[in-house]
Amino acid sequence: MAWLHSWAGLVAGWVLFFIFVTGTLGYFYVEIDRWMRPELPLAGPVLSQQEAAAAADAYLRRTAPDADSWIIRLPNRRDPTMWVAWTEKGNEASERRDYDVAARRFTAPVQPRETGGGYELYRMHWQLHYLPKLLGIVIVGICTMAMFVALMTGVVAHKKIFADFFTFRPSKGQRSWLDLHNLVSVTALPFFVMITFSGLVFYPTVYMPAAVHARYGDAYEQLEGDLYPQFPPPARTGRAEALLPVNQFLAQAALYWGPGAAAALVIHQPGDAAASVVMGRSGKGMVRRDADELLTFEGASGALIRSSSSLRSAPRAVTSALYGLHEGVFAGWTLRWLYFTSGLLGCAMIATGLILWTVKRRSRHDCGERGRFGFRLVDSLNVGTIAGLPGGIGFYFWANRLLPVGLAERAVWEMHCLFMGWGLMLLWATIRPARKAWVEVLALAGLSFAALPLVNALTTSRHLGTTIPAGDWVLASFDLTALGAGLLFLAIAARLHYRARVPAKMKGRHPVPPGVCR
Repeated sequence: MAWLHSWAGLVAGWVLFFIFVTGTLGYFYVEIDRWMRPELPLAGPVLSQQEAAAAADAYLRRTAPDADSWIIRLPNRRDPTMWVAWTEKGNEASERRDYDVAARRFTAPVQPRETGGGYELYRMHWQLHYLPKLLGIVIVGICTMAMFVALMTGVVAHKKIFADFFTFRPSKGQRSWLDLHNLVSVTALPFFVMITFSGLVFYPTVYMPAAVHARYGDAYEQLEGDLYPQFPPPARTGRAEALLPVNQFLAQAALYWGPGAAAALVIHQPGDAAASVVMGRSGKGMVRRDADELLTFEGASGALIRSSSSLRSAPRAVTSALYGLHEGVFAGWTLRWLYFTSGLLGCAMIATGLILWTVKRRSRHDCGERGRFGFRLVDSLNVGTIAGLPGGIGFYFWANRLLPVGLAERAVWEMHCLFMGWGLMLLWATIRPARKAWVEVLALAGLSFAALPLVNALTTSRHLGTTIPAGDWVLASFDLTALGAGLLFLAIAARLHYRARVPAKMKGRHPVPPGVCR
């Protein structure tokens, strides 16, 4: 079990670190999206859904009474923006207007800079990057299974794992790294098991396709149709009939979902006898994550036509609950920060496990030429990934501010900057002695984050001097968190630099012969 734990963690460790870092940032991808689009207005007072629906209803009846469809996107606690869109008869293109809360009117939408935003970071934790989507999903699945194996074997191999949770012996070399690895692993062990197992559930037809193939063959479209049946809206009758106020549909939805749970409405054939209102649900207050959670009403009478929840089977309900636990969409601010903290502990667990592998082997005298190469490879990958990946993400945020706004394929180049920065740090880790590389790469990662608030202030008006007085704590928190992360990386780099200059007392231990497994 100990052997399996070590090698399952090592083989998949660097990919898992990438998955955990990007997935942890994904818990705030909506907020990161806002910071990476500084052209958007500062957050104003949050409208209630009833106020928003009434304003949208009045505007659409006045502006587009004969449209084929209306869309109303309602504000929520994470994204307070509200907008409407409509499609005219015989026209596939839609018009959109955003609601200016301060001016109490709809205006043409602001066109922010092209960017991958926080969603691009979030997407990479299950698809990777520069790879075909299916291949990325398969690689992530294999590494996720390796982590699940490492978690289970770790619990078995460390029979005193919970007792060791209360033990930490600093400055003891290998013993200290093992204590730290046990500490961070046990602290959030239920989260790690949940996040790993639920991650495997996301793509069952990819990881275990035999049953699906036996039932459907190559007709995957039929599978999609069975899982997510489509109900096209009825055709326009040409007989005029008044649409009920939108707030009446919200009130009915509250009886099924609770108040404030609606996310958006699509109104087909408004003003016609065949009008229908389809309402989608947000993740508020529910663990289950159902992308198809819909209520469909008759537009003229308000009668409920269909509830997609009535189409759900028990297995789908369980799967949906696992989706919701994994993504944490239902979480409020406190629980979201707890998710984020648990994700960081996952990063620390993987990092300490990888470092522990090299610390254990650094003290061995029988490595030989082959052992030295393997050790050096792992050591360089540790430095380049554990310290270099955060630096690459810092460059991604820098690119968002420094690349020309009108640059073609700007979002693609932002991502290129992330991987070029990370690649340079990996290269640097291979050509420098490991102890110096740790200090230098961590210092560069720290500078990339600590300087972000200054770069933001020099390039945009959405800096701490404006966001804090305006009470826009989403944007202000990004700058403050980046500053805190940068100072932490710099502090670790300074500590390592100090320890390298002050030789540790051997206290009876024999020094490692020069040139062996360093």
